[in-house]
Amino acid sequence: MNKPIRIQVEELLAEQCQNWPLAKKNFDGLAKVITRECRFANGTALRIQFNPERMVSSSAKTDAQSIAARKCFLCDENRPTEQQSVPFEKNYRILINPFPIFKKHLTITGISHTDQRIDGRIQDMLQLAETLDEYVVFYNGPACGASAPDHFHFQAGNKGFMPVESDFENLPLNPITQNGSFTMHSMDDGLRKAIVLSSKEVEPIAIEFEKIYHILASMQPSLPEPMINLLAWKKEGDYVLVIFPRKAHRPAQYFMEGDEQILFSPAAVDLGGVLITPREQDFYKMDEALISDLFRQIVPDAEAWASLIQNISV
Repeated sequence: MNKPIRIQVEELLAEQCQNWPLAKKNFDGLAKVITRECRFANGTALRIQFNPERMVSSSAKTDAQSIAARKCFLCDENRPTEQQSVPFEKNYRILINPFPIFKKHLTITGISHTDQRIDGRIQDMLQLAETLDEYVVFYNGPACGASAPDHFHFQAGNKGFMPVESDFENLPLNPITQNGSFTMHSMDDGLRKAIVLSSKEVEPIAIEFEKIYHILASMQPSLPEPMINLLAWKKEGDYVLVIFPRKAHRPAQYFMEGDEQILFSPAAVDLGGVLITPREQDFYKMDEALISDLFRQIVPDAEAWASLIQNISV
């Protein structure tokens, strides 16, 4: 009889952190990561993490030419020989992420080499959240932080790390819909804007997500996928899905030079409340004014947000 997947994953983490030198070095290095808090006037608190090992991801070139010029590092034939996996269903493999943010950081890759597109996979994400019930599962869109936009993947990190998990208990949520156990709320804390879906069943969330996905797609018709980051977890019998719409991949400061440059490439974890800075100088520059400006550049403006809420309320 096979062991439960969560047990297999724990054993995988232990084995890889002992026997794969790259993973061992980087997971051990988390003990040296520096973290501080930035608190905002409305009560929102974000954590800032200086993590130099994340330079690979933060500075990843994701344009079509750069992608075409390198081998896909998530395909079986190109991964390091030391990197082992646990199968999930028939279509995924669970790996440890060798460049971790979390003490337990996983990458869940599609077996086939297909583009990073969430449409049609949201039930898989929620099933992962149920199976890996000690983790938050997250998805970065192809232009919203995914360093491998050419190969479908989720990621997962241990619960209790991202402030967003408790934000919903501390910040006001605006109700949009309630039907039985299913609820839909909006959140706008002055930095981030999100749609929060919750239900004891997968199907109502999947159906509503598809509606929201296609509304967002109609608002960004030139893109292969609307710009979104997603977080999902299971809590006290409820599935929770958080949708962060985006309007830009990276803020203007990312492309500046010299002292004006801020190497900040936000993805789901940043929107979840932990800002990852791979350079020490950026770590110390982050303050309330700068963070507010960085988020203003990547989240929908007031007009687009109002339009979205109106459309999904119909």
